[in-house]
Amino acid sequence: MTEENNKIVPISIADEMKKSYIDYAMSVIVGRALPDVRDGLKPVHRRILYAMSELSLTPDKPHRKSARIVGDVLGKFHPHGDSAVYDAMVRLAQDFSTRYLLVDGHGNFGSVDGDSAAAMRYTEARLSKIAMEMIRDIQKETVDFIPNFDETMDEPAVLPSKFPNLLVNGSNGIAVGMATSIPPHNLGEVIDGVITLIDEPEAGIEEIMSSIEGPDFPTGAYILGKEGIKEAYRTGRGKVRVRAKAQIEEMQKGKQQIVVTEIPYQVNKSRLIEKIADLVRDKKIEGISDLRDESDRTGMRIVIELKRDANANVVLNKLYKHSQMEDTFSIIMIALVEGQPRVLNLKEILSHYIEHQKDIIIRRTKFDLAKAEAKAHILEGLKIALDHLDEVISLIRSSSTVQTAKEGLMTKFGLSERQAQAILDMRLQKLTGLEREKIEEEYKETMKLIQALKEILASEQLVLNIIKTELLEIKEKYSDDRRTEIIFDPEEINMEDMIDEEDVVITLTHFGYIKRLPIDTYKSQKRGGKGISAVTTREEDFVEKLIITSTHDYLLFFTNKGKAYKLNVYEIPEAKRQAKGTAIVNLLQLAPNEQIAATIPVGREWGSKYLIMATKKGIIKKTQLNQFENTRRSGLIAISIREDDELISVRLTDTGQEVIMITAKGMAIRFKEEDVRDMGRGAMGVKGITLSEEDEIVGMDIIEDNKDLLVVSYKGFGKRTDLKQYRLQSRGGKGIKTYNTTEKTGLLVGAKIVTDKDEILLISNDGIVIRLNVDNISKMGRNTKGVTLMRTDENKSIVSIAQIPQHEEEENYE
Repeated sequence: MTEENNKIVPISIADEMKKSYIDYAMSVIVGRALPDVRDGLKPVHRRILYAMSELSLTPDKPHRKSARIVGDVLGKFHPHGDSAVYDAMVRLAQDFSTRYLLVDGHGNFGSVDGDSAAAMRYTEARLSKIAMEMIRDIQKETVDFIPNFDETMDEPAVLPSKFPNLLVNGSNGIAVGMATSIPPHNLGEVIDGVITLIDEPEAGIEEIMSSIEGPDFPTGAYILGKEGIKEAYRTGRGKVRVRAKAQIEEMQKGKQQIVVTEIPYQVNKSRLIEKIADLVRDKKIEGISDLRDESDRTGMRIVIELKRDANANVVLNKLYKHSQMEDTFSIIMIALVEGQPRVLNLKEILSHYIEHQKDIIIRRTKFDLAKAEAKAHILEGLKIALDHLDEVISLIRSSSTVQTAKEGLMTKFGLSERQAQAILDMRLQKLTGLEREKIEEEYKETMKLIQALKEILASEQLVLNIIKTELLEIKEKYSDDRRTEIIFDPEEINMEDMIDEEDVVITLTHFGYIKRLPIDTYKSQKRGGKGISAVTTREEDFVEKLIITSTHDYLLFFTNKGKAYKLNVYEIPEAKRQAKGTAIVNLLQLAPNEQIAATIPVGREWGSKYLIMATKKGIIKKTQLNQFENTRRSGLIAISIREDDELISVRLTDTGQEVIMITAKGMAIRFKEEDVRDMGRGAMGVKGITLSEEDEIVGMDIIEDNKDLLVVSYKGFGKRTDLKQYRLQSRGGKGIKTYNTTEKTGLLVGAKIVTDKDEILLISNDGIVIRLNVDNISKMGRNTKGVTLMRTDENKSIVSIAQIPQHEEEENYE
């Protein structure tokens, strides 16, 4: 009940409670618990940083007592408890709580064991270097100011925040009916993500995640898998499992110990050790003989000694299961957008930040422009005065008062009041010839600046370029290495997320040993070099196939019997250059006497392309690529093969292309891909070329404009020939001469379509590999034998060639 105008007005207690509680809730949400999406700060943090900047507590000044800072924040901006302000400031100075410290603390600011900071009268603080980027340009009217709590002064509604602080340092807060939990991230990755979105506004979450891998906690540790990260970035909510970094070390007398060097974010170390001790006492974990904390100023070290008969991996897994050595971090990305709480995904957070920075740059540019125009205005007045110097001096001398002189100048020369005042304030030294030239030069420079500032205001692209430039400067100054490593989670099906995408070389030997190597294993050599050994193989084994691909691609294996198998490239074990590799029968279910005849990489998008297949007897077949997308481990039929024939080549193609087939005796035929009709997987194919007696196909490829045909013989000879020298024929003909085979050169072993910028790898039957730049290989006519590409000893020959679509700097290893 309430009395109004001497009347009693009935009010429902439910309505009053609802209204009052909503007012209170919104006050907590907006004014206390949630960060602003633009600067990533809650009001208390913003007020601390601003108050410290007003006190000039910059990194180049001495530290100041924390009590003085807290007093300023309380008295001027934040009318709450002093402990609330001090606790917030302490958190900004703790290297285990904040990823990039905004406060440079001096004294005891607490520990990861949960020890509280010393009283504010003992500690000192100042702004960190990176915190200066949060308040940079604030004096240039870049942000709005609002009255403080008692309206005696103004405070910023938001800070300029020249880096994306909301993601970089994260935020935690419990409001009313909602909570926010945004993890910290790596500064360099987040800046790369912002630049990706500036360059590609339509970029999706997946593209942004190519820059931003995931959270990067100040305490390091491991994140298991990427599914939780993806979910959080896509929807604004998700969970990630964070696991302590531990290794098993050998001790004397055959004992082992587990050493923990990094623990999950926000886990209290001393409580973690107590919990492990409780688990041992309650016999939930057996096998631990001693537990101690050896942490010091050099880093964390929790030592868990094991009994002699304990299995270290079993104990470690139990520790992960029963203690906070493995913890779950819930991600709830709620922030204030125009004063309203909103759940935001990764792209929305970055988009709001970019809009904030555009506003900052525009406001700063307008401020600088107004200042420059005011300066130009004054300089124009000074120029007028210098051009009429005698008259100005005479007028001033004849004036009885300053005001009279000012009005006289304004009237006689059409000057403004500011210009007239500037002339009156001008010192006599400005009348010298040198000073007059300086004024002229200064005026020209000011006009150039005005022009440049106007161009910025007229072009959104220039504004975005400035944002990118300034972000890259901050990245250069403050970025560091990632602390939290993202590792494979066995519970996640998609292992590909944990594999770095990189170019690799896949080698397959005559006896069926396969391995994966980084592409830079093979150095570029001069033509005619001896090469380097690619593999140490069993007696009489040699490398037959060599493929350049990526770890995120698939490999389709086609056997001589016409079957197709599929593997992820990352499933092929990586090995050293000299190692023999893994037997392919351990990876594919091959039948007896079945050998890999062709291997091609396929990207993640299967699309509408075709596979062109060629057999040794000149048969060619075309089948849609997507028919092989669901290839089983046991394989699928790719082409029906006669008993006396084998599959020797497979290529990807689109409609409208042309095919060339090359034989061992040096014949070639070029025909349209359309001449081969689309067939199902089980079909046999049609005749591609009519072969002479004892001839066979050694290569088949797809024609590309402005490229050459490279052929290589058994004895290491080779050449390039312009593809224009091969006229278009009908499928099934005998073809035309492409190489003059002799006893010295031997028959052809392979052919590739290349450009000057390509490189090739030649492999001999004794496992030697040489890498050559194509532009070092002579270009000749069709009916020639070519030049020596690789010197081969007696009874040695080239067995395979592969193409590298890069052009790296040559190095001679002869």
